[in-house]
Amino acid sequence: MEFFCYHRDRPGSTPLRTEMVEEHWAYMDRFAARMIARGPTFTSDETLTGSVHILDLPDATAARAFAFEEPGYQAGAYRDVLLRRWHNTLGRTMWDFGDGRTDRNRYLVLGFCEPTPDDIDLPDGNELIACGPLLSDDGAAVLGAAVLLETTSAGDAQQTLSPARFAAIEVHQWDFGGRPT
Repeated sequence: MEFFCYHRDRPGSTPLRTEMVEEHWAYMDRFAARMIARGPTFTSDETLTGSVHILDLPDATAARAFAFEEPGYQAGAYRDVLLRRWHNTLGRTMWDFGDGRTDRNRYLVLGFCEPTPDDIDLPDGNELIACGPLLSDDGAAVLGAAVLLETTSAGDAQQTLSPARFAAIEVHQWDFGGRPT
């Protein structure tokens, strides 16, 4: 089962997150083989705002344990966690995407909609790194979408999801995460 997990930073928690980076990476190393995508979100001045992890886990209990046993969460670095079942419509990981283009930025785009049993149209294209619907716990209802992509601007990223379909759309600067190589 695939899950989308977004730990949103508590304001002012960047020093704590920086102090705990090795603990965070050591925790994530345990899940490396199950990762579809991961990485930090941040502001234009590179202040951390959150941490995205998309991974394949056995069930919802394992996903909750992953989200709430994370060292930064335990230490109070995050204000909340968005944890949803997810479906990898591209069928690949961020490592399959490649190095990307230097003239582009990466973004997380979240769209939220009224629950529906119907599939929703999701974008396609070479700029997509990961894409899929956010699902209810039982997987029966679509609650939104999460898209990781590479494009020239936040405005272009915003256009990835249709405002006619989604009640709210969030755009966050994002980049590949993990231990530096």
